[in-house]
Amino acid sequence: MDLSNRTVLVVGGTSGIGRELARRFAAAGSTVAVGGRSPQALSELAEAGFGTFPVDVTDSSSVAAFRDAVLARYPGLDTVVTMSGVMITEDLRDPAHFEVAQTTIDTNLVGTIRVVDAFTPHLIRRGAGTFITVTSGIAFLPFPPMPSYAASKAAVHAYSEALRAQLDGTGVGVVELVPPAVATAGQEKVNLHALPLDGFATEVMHLLSQDPTPRELLVKGVLMHRWAERDGTYDDLVARRSQALAMLPNREG
Repeated sequence: MDLSNRTVLVVGGTSGIGRELARRFAAAGSTVAVGGRSPQALSELAEAGFGTFPVDVTDSSSVAAFRDAVLARYPGLDTVVTMSGVMITEDLRDPAHFEVAQTTIDTNLVGTIRVVDAFTPHLIRRGAGTFITVTSGIAFLPFPPMPSYAASKAAVHAYSEALRAQLDGTGVGVVELVPPAVATAGQEKVNLHALPLDGFATEVMHLLSQDPTPRELLVKGVLMHRWAERDGTYDDLVARRSQALAMLPNREG
């Protein structure tokens, strides 16, 4: 993918990986717009020269208004990155976890679908473009304290595969970004081995710049997750990761 002359929309790009990727696309020479919920973050990004748009991916009317505003300002939009997501622990022994599960699925999975649906007609009309969906190493190697997060990201992986197949022949590609734990706000507290954001972003942009663009963007740090079943390490790794269940409040063995 040529990164130097694209028009990129990063949905959920107000913090963490999304914000860094927006910065990297802009540094490579692309025009970049960002959508998100934080007024303060959007204001900061606007001051830095990015196009900014408020959006709540859990609200269909918000997504529709967002799409219309983005396309009015950027009719040449050719790349949509679906970064929006929440990562919350759940104790499945407590029925109160269901609210977390609903929020997680509605944001991570249904929110992704809302955004993809909103921009699919535009990209098909152009006859060229790219969706970059974002899953997680946890989609392939679950982290037991975050069951709905794992389920939502596994579902986005499957959805991305089906989307790619259905868009075949339209000129619209689908690229799946599969991050491992990256040291953004909050992650460093959960995983002391999280990858530095700068190095992760550098590796991602290198993978994106390849020709042909890989269907899955797999940095070295996520390979153990992605291929655990193939490599016969899945059961052992899940057992080790299950030790983290002790982090749940009032959890007893």
